[in-house]
Amino acid sequence: MRSLSIFLTLTLALLIPAVGCGGGTSGGENPPPPPSPPPSASPDVRADYLVNQMTLDEKIHMVHGGAALDWWNHRLPRGAGGWISGIPRLNIPDLYFADGSAGLSQGVGEATALPSSIASAASWDLDLAYRYGQVIGAETSAYGINVNLGGNVNMTGREPRDGRTFETKGEDPILAGKITAAHINAIQAQYVVGGIKHYALNDQETGRTTANILLDDRGARESDLLAFEIGVKDSNVQSVMCSYNLLNNEHACENSYLLTTVLKEDWGFPGFVMSDWDATHSTVNAAVSGMDQEQPENIYFDANLKQAVQNGQVPQSRLDNMVHRILRAMFAAGLFDHPATVHPIDAEGDAAVAQEAEEQGAVLLKNNGLLPLDAGSVSSIAVIGSHADIGVLSGGGSAQVMPVGGPALTEGYPCPPCWSQVIWDPSSPLNAIRAKATGAVVQYNDGTDAAAAATFAATADVAIVFVSQWESEGMDVPSLHFTDVIHSPPIDQDALVSAVAAANPHTIVVMENGGPKTLPWIGNVSAVLEAWFPGQRGGEGIATILFGDVNPSGKLPMTFPLSEGDLPRPTIAWPPDNTTPFWIDYTIDGHNVGYKWYDSQGILPLFPFGYGLSYTTFAITNPQLTTNISGSSPNFQVNFDIQNTGTRSGAEVVQIYLQLPTSTSEAKRLVGWYKISSAASEQMNVSIFVDASDSSHPFSYWDVDAHGWVIAPGTYTVYLGNSSRNLTTVGTFEMP
Repeated sequence: MRSLSIFLTLTLALLIPAVGCGGGTSGGENPPPPPSPPPSASPDVRADYLVNQMTLDEKIHMVHGGAALDWWNHRLPRGAGGWISGIPRLNIPDLYFADGSAGLSQGVGEATALPSSIASAASWDLDLAYRYGQVIGAETSAYGINVNLGGNVNMTGREPRDGRTFETKGEDPILAGKITAAHINAIQAQYVVGGIKHYALNDQETGRTTANILLDDRGARESDLLAFEIGVKDSNVQSVMCSYNLLNNEHACENSYLLTTVLKEDWGFPGFVMSDWDATHSTVNAAVSGMDQEQPENIYFDANLKQAVQNGQVPQSRLDNMVHRILRAMFAAGLFDHPATVHPIDAEGDAAVAQEAEEQGAVLLKNNGLLPLDAGSVSSIAVIGSHADIGVLSGGGSAQVMPVGGPALTEGYPCPPCWSQVIWDPSSPLNAIRAKATGAVVQYNDGTDAAAAATFAATADVAIVFVSQWESEGMDVPSLHFTDVIHSPPIDQDALVSAVAAANPHTIVVMENGGPKTLPWIGNVSAVLEAWFPGQRGGEGIATILFGDVNPSGKLPMTFPLSEGDLPRPTIAWPPDNTTPFWIDYTIDGHNVGYKWYDSQGILPLFPFGYGLSYTTFAITNPQLTTNISGSSPNFQVNFDIQNTGTRSGAEVVQIYLQLPTSTSEAKRLVGWYKISSAASEQMNVSIFVDASDSSHPFSYWDVDAHGWVIAPGTYTVYLGNSSRNLTTVGTFEMP
């Protein structure tokens, strides 16, 4: 037996590099300023120095993008999605902005297509999440880009049909916040300004510019805003992108409560707030409410802002603060001292991280013993559907990556929304399966004709059906079925699976998608693997799991419902037109989002949050609870034995949930976890520590009257298990 201990404050250390001055590309006619503070000075001191040297025009220059009004049709320097030229006389470098939730965005150039961000969350592995972020940061810097626009931490539990679920990190604010912080810490360690978005409650794409979210303060603070709070505090992120939607009748990018009260005052955020692209709606109101930079153009924050400052509508001190925050972020992230130099990416090393992220994030949803496949005993395999002969699917929109080597296939998409093409990453599952099953006949059918596919599969030892759901920014998926939005006529993938399963009792389904599905055929197939959008080496990663070279250990970061009727909002909210704000009522689920909704309503899900199977088994025994409720920071520790009782090495994610007193009307919540790897038959003792002072506020609920996090008096119950619905009571404690 070996003993392990983990302290689940789960806060990652931020490495802030030394800072100094570098170069830029454009500026004014003023004489050189006096010597600047030394590199050892704080980012605030150095930023203040520059602000004091700047003219009004130079300050205005820093607070808006440099793109033309028709920026969609013009390529910015370095392929960036946004750009602000530097100021040479002050040695202020250019800012180059690019998206990068799952790898550097396609407009910049070829980059490693990582598995979707939701796959990173499904690994429940903060160390691996950090390496995932390292790939994004290193490749961003290699292309000369110094501001990353990733960090999507919007909550999938509010609207699981959201077309951007693949970019997010699930429905639980603590898991989502911690995974996002790991990504951002790694990105900023590469001397790139990290970002977190879309602040806040941008949880669906349908009508996103006019969606008016109805939600009370507690509901927001304990769900979406908590994910942001954790992400901001645990990473010291330097930029926040405000969102398109409205919250309680105010646009997010001019919502003083969100931008100033919560973000800058309550959380102490020192960086800058930029608008989402074309999400600015005013000059004076946006500026005084707390937005610091308009992107990507200069409609409101150029001449209009200058005039507003000159006539006193926007205080000079507010403009100075806007510029200070931008410069401070640049110093803190190391842009002055470590300017990006364009160089080749480490394509091979980064692809290896992409494959590991897929192998650790894929979730085995069902297995009747067919998996893992024995390459020595299988003589024929039928591979069916979803272009599995040439590649794997990726998500679209601003998070789209142009994979190294180029796409295996690019398919058009009908207008609307005309947002992006459908890109299949060049990693063939068929070839990877053939490489594992060298003694078998492995053949492919495209799956466009269900009857033909069933006939094709009937004589094979095993049938592997690949089903897929393309998702993209700018659209939501029509339903939680595998609906084909790419082809005309559409392929009925549910009918395809059912037909193949009827013809071959040894049918495996591999799913490529970004969010929950209802799976009407689940009872008729032998195994189901949730592969998400699996990335640059997705085919290889899937094959290693199917054949047992890797034991799956991913856990769902969101609930899969039995039907859409079980959702808080069974039908997606739809705008009346493109200009009129329309209400979306989030008070229905309020602070009980995702699995907490299902628990509070007594609804049985198809697969619960935190669920995932393995090729081995684990026994968790002898749980013991130790509490320390005295002092200003209560805490508890759960100690337990865990043994790998199977015949394979593997990993289990042990999860701790806490039930607050009934007076809080809270469903039990995730408060900590530990991913434990062990060899067959190995036993170890593990401790998980949960402290009330953590950024996730594990003991507290948001008290609207007190405007703060409050620990309620009463009985707290601690649970231990491997999903939100497979838990054992460890014990209780009383808070006075």
